[in-house]
Amino acid sequence: MTFHQLICDDGGVRLDKFLSDAGIELSRSMAVNLIENGAVTVNGSPCNKKQKLSSGDVIEVNIPDPVPYEAKAENIPLDIVYEDDDLLVVNKPKGMVVHPAAGNYEGTLVNALLYHCGDSLSGINGVMRPGIVHRIDKDTSGLLIVAKNDFSHTKLAQQIKEHSFTREYEAVVFGTLKNDEGEVNAPIGRHPVDRKKMCVTEKNSKHAVTHYSVISRCKGYTHIKCVLETGRTHQIRVHMAYIGHPVAGDPVYGVKNEKVSFEGQCLHAKKIGFIHPRSGKYMEFGSELPRYFRDFLIKLENISK
Repeated sequence: MTFHQLICDDGGVRLDKFLSDAGIELSRSMAVNLIENGAVTVNGSPCNKKQKLSSGDVIEVNIPDPVPYEAKAENIPLDIVYEDDDLLVVNKPKGMVVHPAAGNYEGTLVNALLYHCGDSLSGINGVMRPGIVHRIDKDTSGLLIVAKNDFSHTKLAQQIKEHSFTREYEAVVFGTLKNDEGEVNAPIGRHPVDRKKMCVTEKNSKHAVTHYSVISRCKGYTHIKCVLETGRTHQIRVHMAYIGHPVAGDPVYGVKNEKVSFEGQCLHAKKIGFIHPRSGKYMEFGSELPRYFRDFLIKLENISK
């Protein structure tokens, strides 16, 4: 248990916001959880998350020690596109979480990798993310690379940092793109209000560039190819929403009440290319569009007839 005693010097702020900004490594949701579980008092009395503080209030916080957790191996089938002693290229299905986290400790790609690889996964990212060099979202399907040892992990991570990875996606976006190709060059950072979302912002953001080109147009939608110059969290989803063409079915950044129903975003990591960390040779792998993506395209084609 970790104990903190804080004094409010700026009256009028909500308790949950005060705690998340207090520098004690609490997110707003974590602060709310502690308040609701009686782990926070104001001037020695119980409180609620919406409580407005007054200057001089004494806030006491008891933060429980984290429960130790280690990802466990699970016999989950993997679609392995390539494998050698240093790495794997895996075709992740839509709906699979990449690594364990709060609320998703089982059924992840990491659980499947631990069963398939045993101890042969890099440990740079710790017990919750062994071998994970980069990620794709739960509802994004497609290719990602997994490192089997720390040597490979370091070399591959350096390529990502230098933006020398080839990462090509296909997506269906809402609306009809006028130009056949274009570029979105806009910095991405955490959303100032909803901490689970990303947004285009100049504040606490990172440089982000997405190149896109049109594959085909259907009634109300456009099938596009996206090439990432950088690899920020939710980059394609945020950038396409920013220019008014969010990814079809995107539950976070998309259009509410879309005319064509779709569960989860229509986004697929179709191609990946990199320099092999040991041989020094460039390798590139592609994957077919999955059934859900093809079925959605067929539905759009039928609507357009």
